[in-house]
Amino acid sequence: MMFNHTMIKQFVASCLAVCIMTLSGCGGDSQDSESTAQLDAKVEPALVPTVKQVNKRLAVPENDQLDAGDGVAVQPVALQDADENPFPRRIDVPEDVFFPKDREWLNTKPLSKKDLKGKFVLLDFWTYCCINCIHILPELKKLEKKYEDELVVIGVHSAKFETEKSLKNIREAILRYEIIHPVVNDDDHKIWQAFGVNSWPSIRVVDPEGYLVAGHSGEFRAEDITEFFDKVIPYYRKKKLLDETPIRFELEEFNVEETPLKFPGKILSDEPGNRLFITDSNHNRIVITDLDGKLLDIIGSGEIGKADGDFQSASFDHPQGLVLHGSTLYVADTENHMIRKVDLESKTVTTISGDGEQARSAWPGAETGNLRGPWFGKPKTTGLNSPWALWIHEDTMYIAMAGPHQIWSMKLDESRIGPFAGNGREDIIDGALLPTQPFGTDAPGDGSVSSFAQPSGLTSDGEWLYVADTEGSSIRAVPFDTSKQVRTVVGAADLPNARLFTFGDKDGPRDQVLLQHAIGVTYHDGNLYICDTYNNKIKVIDAASGTTATFAGTGKAGLDDEQGLFDEPAGLAIAGNTIYVADTNNHQIRTIDLETRKVGTLTIEGLEPPVLQEKAPTFSDAEKVVAKKTLIKPVDGKITVNVNLALPIGWKMNPLADLSYYVGLDGNEGAIDRSAVGRVDLETPVDTFSVQVPVTGTGEDVLRIGLNFYYCQNNDAGLCKVGSVQFVVPVNVSDDAKISEVDVKHAVAP
Repeated sequence: MMFNHTMIKQFVASCLAVCIMTLSGCGGDSQDSESTAQLDAKVEPALVPTVKQVNKRLAVPENDQLDAGDGVAVQPVALQDADENPFPRRIDVPEDVFFPKDREWLNTKPLSKKDLKGKFVLLDFWTYCCINCIHILPELKKLEKKYEDELVVIGVHSAKFETEKSLKNIREAILRYEIIHPVVNDDDHKIWQAFGVNSWPSIRVVDPEGYLVAGHSGEFRAEDITEFFDKVIPYYRKKKLLDETPIRFELEEFNVEETPLKFPGKILSDEPGNRLFITDSNHNRIVITDLDGKLLDIIGSGEIGKADGDFQSASFDHPQGLVLHGSTLYVADTENHMIRKVDLESKTVTTISGDGEQARSAWPGAETGNLRGPWFGKPKTTGLNSPWALWIHEDTMYIAMAGPHQIWSMKLDESRIGPFAGNGREDIIDGALLPTQPFGTDAPGDGSVSSFAQPSGLTSDGEWLYVADTEGSSIRAVPFDTSKQVRTVVGAADLPNARLFTFGDKDGPRDQVLLQHAIGVTYHDGNLYICDTYNNKIKVIDAASGTTATFAGTGKAGLDDEQGLFDEPAGLAIAGNTIYVADTNNHQIRTIDLETRKVGTLTIEGLEPPVLQEKAPTFSDAEKVVAKKTLIKPVDGKITVNVNLALPIGWKMNPLADLSYYVGLDGNEGAIDRSAVGRVDLETPVDTFSVQVPVTGTGEDVLRIGLNFYYCQNNDAGLCKVGSVQFVVPVNVSDDAKISEVDVKHAVAP
């Protein structure tokens, strides 16, 4: 059945008897997805089958399960012998609905429905501000790795904030979140509306024949989607409808130069110690300098990981907020969902809270029946959810827990951790610190319960904990005195609705102020200095009255000291007469003089990007080309292997993709010098080249040459493909041999 754009919307709205599952979470009553019901009332929810419903429908009867021992029930692969399509009511998506021609693309050239024929396509509807969208990116990477030949993930970026519509800003987000799949800019929500989406994140699944077959709203784990694909892929493979040729996309990261800092997220000043601590977030490390930028130390290897240890071996995963207590530095290790403790004297890193997995509960103990609180757990065994900023008051550390939209607290003796403020509903509501039950709206007394929206920055005047409540573009105040209530300094709390969708760039009295996704905040002399991140400005707010004014920045994104331009700054700190700003998208630390407001850029002499250990590919899944054993004569102490990648007619090597090969040798001894093992980069991607390796003597050896290569059609139509091959070349090195070169050839499939 073929549908036009209008018919699709009518069909998904009225014909199917099942609806998209929306998990409870943010944007009102949901915690794992943010609804746009207030943003666009015209968007209708899609009524395609959910992934969960397809899994249930295709599940085999319980008595057909296979016992794998130890009480584990294993589902047989569904549809292995089925002749009927697993989706009896599919929607054929027209080309102009799938990807309208006026869309801008990143991480690829523009794609069409024809380009994706034979692949499952997972459309991820996201917006780069959204913490729930960020949470599913690692899950998408797992799916891309598991189904690298069967599945193409495409991010459909449907912006919430005005600044997120910019192609340049989306590109920065792709680089910051290290996204490796194509992204289309759906700035006017045309694709969003065509597929009946109404919340972030949402996914839609299109089968290899171009039919819309399933969907889901809210966060998910890769394992849930894996079950779905494992049940439906066998049918398409059996019917020869699946194209399992690997493909390659021209990622934005291929054209990026390394910088000493990479998307620095937060900065902490220690004026008495004459130090700055900088979270070099995408280099997965903490950089320590003096206040003038002299490099003092680096904490972390730069590798993504959760290893404890000394400064050189410890690892982080995109850390954000920092707080200093004596000689101890605490780190919000955001994407590890951990709190790390750094002993600055012994130069060691330890983990004090979080288990390395994203928590699915915002209420420790509730999962075992504790529905009335208090909700506390042991720090090392309690899961965390995207801790983003830290602050210490007396004997307690406070945590901006962005994932569940709450403020948490942890005793410094590491005895307990749990929510301090916020009912876990994403919103901007003032009131009591905590509800009477998880996600509740009832306060212990009369009145409302506080709600937050992705809190990402913390500071204090000693009486109030001030919060950059990012998704609500608000600055909040949380009392340390638990008899008081949460209030809003500036922001949307007084509005009857649309609190998460009221933003802009307006200074003035409290009731007129509009911010746009403010991430950073610091207190100084009665004022709150904030990073009005999506407005590319630093603003100053009178903490008592809420009166707000622009302090630096014009609103235009850029890197210019004279004009005072910033690009999505996310953190700031004050020492002496200087504001230090983590200017995230500029990969710089900027300075602002508190008196003159003159903007500068801090130079950190000697800071280099981390050098990471490269792991050579095994080529275990590559095609093997085994040459006959060759008696070969060394020339000038070397033997030569001539490689020929015989591309099909009408195809060429991708000129934009770097080409390298890896030399391997069997065993620890042989005629070939073992120093030859490793990667060799070619100057240009070519389909024929020579490999020369030194020899140390005569006798037998086995040389392995492995490479991944990328090739495209001569007319640049369609997608580029990926090939992988390993040449196995047995040789017998002899001075009496008659030939000095070996030719090997791989016939590449079209």
